[in-house]
Amino acid sequence: MTDTSVDPPRTPRRSPAGAAEAPRPAARRGHRPGTTRPDDGNATAATRPAGTRPTTARPAESTTGATRSVPSAPSAAGRSAPGAAGAAGSAGPTGADLHLDLPATGSRRSALMDALREAIRSGRLAPGTRLPPYRALAADLGIARNTAADAYAELVAEGWLTARQGSGTTVAERAEPVPPTRARRSSRPPRPAHDLRQGQPDAAAFPRTAWLAAGRRALTAAPNEAFGPGDPQGRRELRDVLADYLARARGVRTDPDRIVVCSGFAHALRLLFDGPRAVLPARTAGSLAVEGYGLAFHRGLLAAAGATTRPLPLDEHGARVGGLAEDPEIRTALLTPAHQFPTGGPLHPGRRAAVVDWARGRGGLVLEDDYDGEFRYDRQPVGALQGLDPERVVYLGTASKSLSPALRLGWMVLPDHLVDRVLAAKGEREAWASALDQLTLAEFIDSGGYDRHVRRMRRRYRDRRDRLVGALAEHAPHIEVTGIAAGLHAVLRLAPGTERSVLKAAAYRGLVLDGLADYRHPLLAAEAMPATDGLVVGYATPPDHAYPAALEALCAILPPPL
Repeated sequence: MTDTSVDPPRTPRRSPAGAAEAPRPAARRGHRPGTTRPDDGNATAATRPAGTRPTTARPAESTTGATRSVPSAPSAAGRSAPGAAGAAGSAGPTGADLHLDLPATGSRRSALMDALREAIRSGRLAPGTRLPPYRALAADLGIARNTAADAYAELVAEGWLTARQGSGTTVAERAEPVPPTRARRSSRPPRPAHDLRQGQPDAAAFPRTAWLAAGRRALTAAPNEAFGPGDPQGRRELRDVLADYLARARGVRTDPDRIVVCSGFAHALRLLFDGPRAVLPARTAGSLAVEGYGLAFHRGLLAAAGATTRPLPLDEHGARVGGLAEDPEIRTALLTPAHQFPTGGPLHPGRRAAVVDWARGRGGLVLEDDYDGEFRYDRQPVGALQGLDPERVVYLGTASKSLSPALRLGWMVLPDHLVDRVLAAKGEREAWASALDQLTLAEFIDSGGYDRHVRRMRRRYRDRRDRLVGALAEHAPHIEVTGIAAGLHAVLRLAPGTERSVLKAAAYRGLVLDGLADYRHPLLAAEAMPATDGLVVGYATPPDHAYPAALEALCAILPPPL
């Protein structure tokens, strides 16, 4: 608890001649002669008559309180001039928080001294660091003020601390400072010279100013209960605006009560398949159909949950969903109907209707990953598959591509019979998605900022795509480019047997991108869909200033025509 008390000034005594005399210092219990003892900063040059000096050299200490973590390190603006901190009626600034652990038993003074010595010896308290006032320290640690004052005084006498009147108590300067802690070697690879990895928006394009303004408005209008434990279904404000936005922009049929906020697509998969309260446990859900090319991370997550995945071959019309009816063990299908990842292209309208009919007849579910659904360039937008049958399709969306993966915000639009089961899997309180970010996103969408940002990024990414296609047409016209009608990446088709060597050349030049083989399901038979060499190029990833050099490096590693 903060101690902000200031000892009231004593009424000056008057000499026989009527002159005011300096007040006599009150006797302090526990003070031992011969030690320098800090005081609380009330008796300073500002309150002493001219020509007098204190009997002991005691640092003037701020009466500003401390929290449980004791203030220590000063900021550049937090150092007070000597003699200023202890002026009557003022409280000098203290430094940043310092954590001190004291044992539950034993001498409090010895424990405090040992903790301060160790903090100084280890380098955690650097020379010159200003310590909190002993009164605030004592209040924070729950010990007597005299105990804290004596500990400071003894450490001053030992040379660990320095005490000067009006300047507080600081860590003493040492001729041989403690050597710095050896830096830990990072296991992360160095940042690449050129980054063309897929699945990442341009981080420099995040709408910081508009997001900050939306956050300020959202927090100002937020009710007090928004700062309490989170609702596992998500903030009502966000679910309301999502229901309207998804209906308008993606053709989703829903209401706010059927939306559950999550922290992203992977979190949604875990809620559905993983854990003791999984909505679709592997032991009863049967096999899960997935597209023959997709993210290995998602396949690994499903495998870790115990799910068996069966690959569906692909062609120019998307996943060949006719095979679903041939396998009676398949009850669920995971698809990217708007823009197949990573090969590109929407699911054919006839196949969209066929997969919904299959789910109705089988009593199964279709999980719709609306990947890149908002970024289309050369074709009419393809609405969500969920609009065909809201009771048989689980719609999964996120803000990772449209805004930033750093937000960790996604949403599930669920059939009515799954809402309570998903909420039971999440638990009684929201443990993943920040309520404050949810409120900000709700305001950002409701104010029109989200639509403006998506339109702006759609123009920017289309320009990026056009520059990629133009560079390839000029330097490598023999390379076929596919999957460019929508999304944030393109697929470059390579001659058979050349993908591995091209990736090695890219690594040599510091260019990071993915090979198409990394996305192929290991159980996809060659007779069902022959393997194709290629590169997956994320043209949205680099910032504007780095994009030309990245394109130049890409063209330099492409193989010549056969």
